[in-house]
This record gives sequence, structure tokens and C-alpha cells, in this order.
Amino acid sequence: MKHYMEQLKELCEKNGPLCVGLDTDPSYLPESVLKAYKTPAEAILAYNKEIIKRISADKSACCCKVQIAYYEAMGIEGLKAYVETIKAVKEAGLVVISDIKRGDIADTAKAYARAHLGKGSDFETDIITINPYMGFDTLKPFSEYSKPEMGGKAAFVLLRTSNPGMVDIEQQELKAGGRVLDKTGGELKRIAEEFKALYPDQTCSPIGAVVGCTEESDARMLRDAYPEIFFLIPGYGAQGGAARIAATLLDKAGGTVNSSRGILCAWKKDAVLSEKMAAGTLTMADIADAAGRASVASKEDLLGAKKELGL
Repeated sequence: MKHYMEQLKELCEKNGPLCVGLDTDPSYLPESVLKAYKTPAEAILAYNKEIIKRISADKSACCCKVQIAYYEAMGIEGLKAYVETIKAVKEAGLVVISDIKRGDIADTAKAYARAHLGKGSDFETDIITINPYMGFDTLKPFSEYSKPEMGGKAAFVLLRTSNPGMVDIEQQELKAGGRVLDKTGGELKRIAEEFKALYPDQTCSPIGAVVGCTEESDARMLRDAYPEIFFLIPGYGAQGGAARIAATLLDKAGGTVNSSRGILCAWKKDAVLSEKMAAGTLTMADIADAAGRASVASKEDLLGAKKELGL
């Protein structure tokens, strides 16, 4: 069997490297659309499904990242929308990344892992995100689910994130030499070596890394330092990350480049919809079409940047 990171890598090669972030907040939808539904959660789910339908038909993305916080904020109805969104992504033949950023120890971590990676769980997904900064023992309960007999699930571990505050911890120098993020990267390389025995014919580790594309200074260094690690690359688009930086990070083992607001809120900058926007008559189909167009444009932008760099 192929673990889910390998499956994601293959979909990237087939559909392009774009990951559509379904970090969908009710404020991202126009009032004319929201009022057509009983609850914000119902509107969010409908929007997500329309976007998934378009990116699947256009083959403009390889996966979707679903940030659980936006759904938790809507309570029980929001979590139902989260579950149904995961199902819709999988039914469309795409890989789903659940952005949960868990990072705890012992039995608590095991419970989190069971909740999000366990077979038959309500929240079962393909790939999750993990925060390792409580210690590397936080990773083990999750990486257990990457074994073939546990379903070959996968995880992205925070390495070099896209937020300005990354300098507060990730970039700090250690007395033993190197930075905190280098120490984390070393552990990811060790885990990758362990999984080579379980997946000898596969081209990347089931445990990937989150590497933001908002800093150009060390993009090439990070890509060369971890040639066997598949990257989840946030920061592209609305956060200001350039396609050329993302393209550098897509070299070697590759990666998937996330865009959330740039897709979800594309209708706000879509010239085709200017008149309807002014009149307050936008429909669900209108904003989903704008998201679809933005996804295609983002894919072309990223592939163009790769071509320019000769990758």
C-alpha cells in the first residue's frame, strides 16, 4: 500500500501543487449568500462543496486543507460541517489535510491521534498537522498511524512557519549549534529513515514538514537540507508569499502550496462580478465560480514559477 503522503505527491504531479484551504469563515461569504441558508454552518458547507466540485472538475488542485478552528467556532453544527467537508474532499478523489496542529503527550496525544486518524472515527482524515514544540515524544502517537497496518496515515510537522513570530522560537540558536528548527528537522530526517524500511519503494516520508513561503532567504537551504521530506507550504497569496519562493520549496521531494483566503475570497476582487457585488445580488454559484477561477490561476502561477526556475 501507499501511505497518504505518497498519494498526495502523486496527485501533485497529476493535478499541480495547489492545496485549496477550506479555512472557511462566515465573514468570507456575502450577505446575499448567507441569508439563503438557515445557519452559517449550512452556508459554509454548501460553499465548500461547490468549490470542491469545481477544483475536482478542473483538476486545479491536489488536495484541500480544512482548518478545524473555523468549524469549532460554529459549535456542534460547525463540526458537522467539518466532517461533511472531509467526506466531500475524499469523495472527489482528492487528499484531505486536517489542520488541527495538535501537540500533546502520552495518553492525551494517543486520544487525539485516535480521534483524527483512527479508522471509523467521526473525524477520520488522511493527513494532519502537528506542533512538535512540546517535545518529540508528541510525534510518536501520531506517527504510529503511518504504519501500513494502521492505515498509512500521514502528518505535517511544523518546521518553519509563515508567521512573523516564527523568529521567537523556530529561529532561536541552540548552545549545541544550529537553530531550534534545525533540531526539529533532524528528528524528521530520523523518522524518515525509520519509515524507509516499511515503505522501501516510496519516494517520500509519511511525515512531512510545514515550511512557509514568506521568507526567500533560506528557502533553497531548507529544500536542500530535507530532500526526502514532502512540504506543506503556507503563506502563498493572501499572506504575501511569492510563487518563486513556493516553487523553490517544491523542488526535490516536492510539496503542496496552500491558498485559503486567496481562493475563498476571490469573489471580492473578481471583475466579472463587480456589478452584482455593487447590487448585493451575488449567488452561491457566483462566488464558487470565482473561487474556481482563482484556483486555476493559482495553479498556473505556481507551475509558471517552477518552469522559470527550471524545476
